[in-house]
Amino acid sequence: MTDLQELIRQGEGERLEFKKRTTHPHRISRTLSSLANTHGGRVLVGVDDDGRIVGVRDAEEEIYQLRQAAAHYIDPPLTTLRFREVEEDGRVVVVVTVPESPEKPHRAQVAPDDWRSYVRVRDESVQTSQLTEKVLERYDSAPMFERIPLNKEELAVLEYLRKNPRITLGQYMKLLNIGQRRAYRTLIKLTLHGYIKHHDKEKEVYYTL
Repeated sequence: MTDLQELIRQGEGERLEFKKRTTHPHRISRTLSSLANTHGGRVLVGVDDDGRIVGVRDAEEEIYQLRQAAAHYIDPPLTTLRFREVEEDGRVVVVVTVPESPEKPHRAQVAPDDWRSYVRVRDESVQTSQLTEKVLERYDSAPMFERIPLNKEELAVLEYLRKNPRITLGQYMKLLNIGQRRAYRTLIKLTLHGYIKHHDKEKEVYYTL
Protein backbone atom coordinates (compact mmCIF):
# COMPACT_ATOMS: atom_id res chain seq x y z
CA MET A 1 0.00 0.00 0.00
CA THR A 2 1.40 3.41 -1.00
CA ASP A 3 1.68 6.40 1.34
CA LEU A 4 -1.23 8.07 -0.49
CA GLN A 5 -3.45 5.00 -0.18
CA GLU A 6 -2.60 4.72 3.51
CA LEU A 7 -3.53 8.38 4.01
CA ILE A 8 -6.84 7.94 2.17
CA ARG A 9 -7.59 4.84 4.21
CA GLN A 10 -7.62 7.00 7.37
CA GLY A 11 -10.67 8.83 6.01
CA GLU A 12 -11.61 12.46 6.35
CA GLY A 13 -11.24 13.95 9.82
CA GLU A 14 -10.00 16.91 11.79
CA ARG A 15 -6.66 16.91 9.93
CA LEU A 16 -7.63 15.50 6.54
CA GLU A 17 -9.99 16.67 3.77
CA PHE A 18 -10.74 15.16 0.33
CA LYS A 19 -11.55 17.40 -2.66
CA LYS A 20 -12.28 16.29 -6.22
CA ARG A 21 -11.04 19.65 -7.49
CA THR A 22 -10.64 23.30 -6.54
CA THR A 23 -13.61 24.94 -8.24
CA HIS A 24 -13.03 28.46 -6.87
CA PRO A 25 -10.56 30.01 -4.39
CA HIS A 26 -13.26 31.25 -1.99
CA ARG A 27 -14.69 27.72 -1.58
CA ILE A 28 -11.38 26.09 -0.65
CA SER A 29 -10.43 29.07 1.56
CA ARG A 30 -12.78 27.85 4.32
CA THR A 31 -11.06 24.46 4.45
CA LEU A 32 -7.53 25.91 4.38
CA SER A 33 -8.25 28.51 7.07
CA SER A 34 -10.06 26.01 9.31
CA LEU A 35 -7.06 23.67 9.26
CA ALA A 36 -4.67 26.54 10.00
CA ASN A 37 -6.94 27.69 12.85
CA THR A 38 -7.04 24.24 14.44
CA HIS A 39 -4.19 21.71 14.39
CA GLY A 40 -3.13 21.89 10.76
CA GLY A 41 -3.59 19.03 8.31
CA ARG A 42 -3.72 18.05 4.66
CA VAL A 43 -6.07 18.44 1.72
CA LEU A 44 -6.02 15.78 -1.01
CA VAL A 45 -7.17 17.36 -4.27
CA GLY A 46 -8.15 14.70 -6.79
CA VAL A 47 -9.87 12.40 -4.27
CA ASP A 48 -13.67 12.28 -3.98
CA ASP A 49 -15.66 12.05 -0.75
CA ASP A 50 -15.69 8.25 -0.65
CA GLY A 51 -11.90 8.08 -0.96
CA ARG A 52 -11.76 7.16 -4.64
CA ILE A 53 -8.77 8.60 -6.51
CA VAL A 54 -10.15 10.52 -9.51
CA GLY A 55 -7.10 12.68 -10.17
CA VAL A 56 -6.92 16.28 -11.39
CA ARG A 57 -6.80 17.44 -15.01
CA ASP A 58 -4.15 20.11 -14.45
CA ALA A 59 -2.11 20.02 -11.25
CA GLU A 60 -0.53 23.42 -11.95
CA GLU A 61 -3.97 25.03 -12.27
CA GLU A 62 -5.10 23.44 -9.00
CA ILE A 63 -2.00 24.71 -7.20
CA TYR A 64 -2.53 28.18 -8.70
CA GLN A 65 -6.13 28.26 -7.38
CA LEU A 66 -4.95 27.11 -3.94
CA ARG A 67 -2.25 29.80 -3.85
CA GLN A 68 -4.85 32.39 -4.86
CA ALA A 69 -7.11 31.26 -2.03
CA ALA A 70 -4.30 31.39 0.51
CA ALA A 71 -3.09 34.82 -0.60
CA HIS A 72 -6.28 36.72 -1.46
CA TYR A 73 -9.26 34.94 0.12
CA ILE A 74 -7.81 34.40 3.60
CA ASP A 75 -6.88 37.13 6.08
CA PRO A 76 -4.17 37.18 7.25
CA PRO A 77 -2.87 35.28 4.20
CA LEU A 78 -1.52 31.76 4.60
CA THR A 79 2.10 31.77 3.44
CA THR A 80 3.31 28.36 4.62
CA LEU A 81 1.31 25.94 2.46
CA ARG A 82 3.30 23.09 0.91
CA PHE A 83 2.32 21.29 -2.30
CA ARG A 84 3.23 17.86 -3.59
CA GLU A 85 2.03 16.02 -6.70
CA VAL A 86 1.54 12.28 -6.29
CA GLU A 87 0.78 9.97 -9.21
CA GLU A 88 -1.30 6.87 -8.53
CA ASP A 89 -2.44 4.54 -11.34
CA GLY A 90 -1.93 7.26 -13.92
CA ARG A 91 -3.91 9.85 -11.93
CA VAL A 92 -2.35 12.87 -10.22
CA VAL A 93 -3.37 13.96 -6.73
CA VAL A 94 -2.23 17.28 -5.27
CA VAL A 95 -1.36 16.91 -1.58
CA VAL A 96 -1.62 20.25 0.23
CA THR A 97 -0.03 20.47 3.68
CA VAL A 98 -1.45 23.22 5.93
CA PRO A 99 0.61 23.86 9.09
CA GLU A 100 -1.12 25.03 12.25
CA SER A 101 -0.78 28.80 12.22
CA PRO A 102 0.72 31.08 14.89
CA GLU A 103 -1.37 33.97 13.47
CA LYS A 104 -4.86 32.81 14.44
CA PRO A 105 -7.59 33.51 13.68
CA HIS A 106 -7.50 33.41 9.87
CA ARG A 107 -10.75 34.52 8.25
CA ALA A 108 -12.03 33.25 4.90
CA GLN A 109 -13.89 35.47 2.44
CA VAL A 110 -17.31 33.93 1.81
CA ALA A 111 -18.79 36.94 -0.05
CA PRO A 112 -17.72 40.52 -0.87
CA ASP A 113 -16.87 42.28 2.42
CA ASP A 114 -17.88 39.15 4.38
CA TRP A 115 -14.99 37.42 6.18
CA ARG A 116 -15.57 34.59 8.65
CA SER A 117 -13.46 32.32 10.85
CA TYR A 118 -13.66 28.53 10.71
CA VAL A 119 -12.22 25.66 12.74
CA ARG A 120 -12.19 21.92 12.13
CA VAL A 121 -14.75 19.85 14.03
CA ARG A 122 -14.39 16.17 13.12
CA ASP A 123 -14.42 16.22 9.28
CA GLU A 124 -16.11 19.59 8.80
CA SER A 125 -15.08 23.24 8.63
CA VAL A 126 -17.37 24.95 11.15
CA GLN A 127 -17.84 28.68 11.55
CA THR A 128 -16.52 29.87 14.89
CA SER A 129 -18.35 31.75 17.60
CA GLN A 130 -17.22 35.14 18.87
CA LEU A 131 -15.94 33.46 22.02
CA THR A 132 -13.82 30.97 20.07
CA GLU A 133 -12.43 33.81 17.95
CA LYS A 134 -11.34 35.65 21.07
CA VAL A 135 -9.60 32.51 22.27
CA LEU A 136 -7.86 32.11 18.91
CA GLU A 137 -6.76 35.76 18.92
CA ARG A 138 -5.11 35.24 22.30
CA TYR A 139 -3.64 31.86 21.36
CA ASP A 140 -0.07 32.93 22.12
CA SER A 141 -0.87 34.25 25.59
CA ALA A 142 -0.09 31.47 28.02
CA PRO A 143 -2.83 32.18 30.61
CA MET A 144 -5.60 31.52 28.06
CA PHE A 145 -4.31 28.08 27.09
CA GLU A 146 -2.56 27.05 30.27
CA ARG A 147 -3.60 23.47 31.02
CA ILE A 148 -5.05 23.36 34.51
CA PRO A 149 -5.94 20.46 36.83
CA LEU A 150 -9.53 19.39 36.17
CA ASN A 151 -12.11 18.25 38.67
CA LYS A 152 -14.58 15.39 38.17
CA GLU A 153 -17.28 17.64 36.69
CA GLU A 154 -14.85 19.04 34.13
CA LEU A 155 -13.40 15.63 33.27
CA ALA A 156 -16.95 14.37 32.73
CA VAL A 157 -17.35 16.83 29.82
CA LEU A 158 -14.21 15.55 28.10
CA GLU A 159 -15.20 11.93 28.66
CA TYR A 160 -18.65 12.58 27.16
CA LEU A 161 -17.14 14.32 24.12
CA ARG A 162 -14.76 11.45 23.46
CA LYS A 163 -17.82 9.30 22.84
CA ASN A 164 -20.17 11.92 21.33
CA PRO A 165 -19.59 14.63 18.70
CA ARG A 166 -21.04 17.51 20.77
CA ILE A 167 -22.62 18.53 24.06
CA THR A 168 -25.08 21.32 24.86
CA LEU A 169 -25.54 23.20 28.12
CA GLY A 170 -28.78 21.32 28.74
CA GLN A 171 -27.15 17.95 28.12
CA TYR A 172 -24.34 18.77 30.51
CA MET A 173 -26.77 19.92 33.22
CA LYS A 174 -28.70 16.65 32.84
CA LEU A 175 -25.51 14.57 32.73
CA LEU A 176 -24.32 15.81 36.12
CA ASN A 177 -27.62 16.99 37.59
CA ILE A 178 -26.31 20.52 38.22
CA GLY A 179 -27.71 24.01 37.76
CA GLN A 180 -27.43 26.19 34.67
CA ARG A 181 -25.03 28.80 36.06
CA ARG A 182 -22.61 26.21 37.41
CA ALA A 183 -22.73 24.19 34.20
CA TYR A 184 -22.19 27.28 32.02
CA ARG A 185 -19.20 28.44 34.07
CA THR A 186 -17.60 25.01 33.73
CA LEU A 187 -18.07 24.91 29.96
CA ILE A 188 -16.69 28.43 29.47
CA LYS A 189 -13.73 27.66 31.72
CA LEU A 190 -12.90 24.60 29.62
CA THR A 191 -13.26 26.68 26.44
CA LEU A 192 -10.96 29.45 27.65
CA HIS A 193 -8.28 26.94 28.63
CA GLY A 194 -8.39 25.25 25.25
CA TYR A 195 -9.97 21.92 26.23
CA ILE A 196 -13.16 22.35 24.20
CA LYS A 197 -14.57 24.62 21.48
CA HIS A 198 -17.70 26.77 21.72
CA HIS A 199 -20.09 27.05 18.73
CA ASP A 200 -23.03 29.44 18.55
CA LYS A 201 -23.91 29.58 14.84
CA GLU A 202 -26.82 27.14 15.15
CA LYS A 203 -30.11 27.53 17.01
CA GLU A 204 -28.59 26.03 20.17
CA VAL A 205 -25.06 26.66 21.45
CA TYR A 206 -22.96 23.50 21.64
CA TYR A 207 -19.41 22.43 22.52
CA THR A 208 -16.95 20.04 20.88
CA LEU A 209 -13.45 18.77 21.51
